[in-house]
Amino acid sequence: MIARRQQVALALTALLAGGAACQAHDHAAPGHPAPAAAAAPHGFTLVASGDVLPHSSIIDRARFDAGGNGYDFRPMLAGVRSVVSRADLALCHMETVYGANGDYTGYPTFKSPPEVAQALAVTGYDGCSTASNHTLDDGAGGIRRTLDALDRAGVRHAGSARTEGEARTVTVLRAGPAKVAHLAYTYDTNGFPLPQGQPWAVNLMDETKILADARAARKAGADVVVVSLHWGTEWQDAPDEQQLALARDLTAARTGGRPDVDLILGTHAHVPQAYEKVNGTWVVYGMGDQIAGEMFNHDGAQDPRGNQSTLARFTFAPPARPGGRWRVAKAEFVPQMFDVDAGRVVNLNRAIAQGADVEGVRDRIREVVLSRGAAKDGLTMGQ
Repeated sequence: MIARRQQVALALTALLAGGAACQAHDHAAPGHPAPAAAAAPHGFTLVASGDVLPHSSIIDRARFDAGGNGYDFRPMLAGVRSVVSRADLALCHMETVYGANGDYTGYPTFKSPPEVAQALAVTGYDGCSTASNHTLDDGAGGIRRTLDALDRAGVRHAGSARTEGEARTVTVLRAGPAKVAHLAYTYDTNGFPLPQGQPWAVNLMDETKILADARAARKAGADVVVVSLHWGTEWQDAPDEQQLALARDLTAARTGGRPDVDLILGTHAHVPQAYEKVNGTWVVYGMGDQIAGEMFNHDGAQDPRGNQSTLARFTFAPPARPGGRWRVAKAEFVPQMFDVDAGRVVNLNRAIAQGADVEGVRDRIREVVLSRGAAKDGLTMGQ
């Protein structure tokens, strides 16, 4: 397992329908005095990114980058490694499942090389959402291979499961001084039925379940609850009515005066969508595709928006009093694109600083991201 940066990934088990709480305690070693009072808690930075969607051309590129011996996805992500690895907690969206023994395919039913997981870990990702409309592309076997590979790489996961016990376990990661619960759900599985006898294999999007899970995570000791949602209308820059309604409902839900959900991260639409503060909680309706081959829209035309995306970066500050909410003190987005010719993810601001002529792409992404008034709530474009 790869050594993690400054993360200590925790698995706090809780029954997701309202199970018993779990707490971690620090104890002084026998024969030693208790440690001195800790300094005032500091905050943490969370980075998140959009869909990792390896089409056949992406698989071919990874084969080329490995010199024809296996698959190497690390060079594809090297351009954003500095942003991702510096975060206290970094989350990705692994849209596809992994194949085995060279049986790898792209669209329409994906089976990606498991070497993707290694690249995610090297880039600095600590966890990934794995609930998508492609989660059942290769049935229960695909889920098992994917989660096994992520485990070997040291990347945590949320949204799909190999066992019922795993499905009923809250994924909690350490981010500096905070415990962050990561929950993930998808709107559909492209018509593939849930594996027989495994109704828990992938989390389907349901408001009642999401809120029950969020409350269970909080009860289990989570300081911050992050919800990843695979939702929205493909190729639509604006969030659809389902996204808007669910975002309003989830961010309005409170227990004891404290919001049940602290951040919503959206994927699936293939294009960047707006960021918005709803009921005091940040919602990213869609981050776009971080890795994808040439994308063709519903009209059959190649659409460059399918290779544009953002990295979301939120800096959380500790509560003013014990038991209070961790608040977002700084909200940022970093515009990026996948250069399909070079086979590389590009941080657009850094590319512009180095003389690349991509201002038009950067500015279009910024316009979409700010289209629902996020600037007035403090969202800025980061480097």
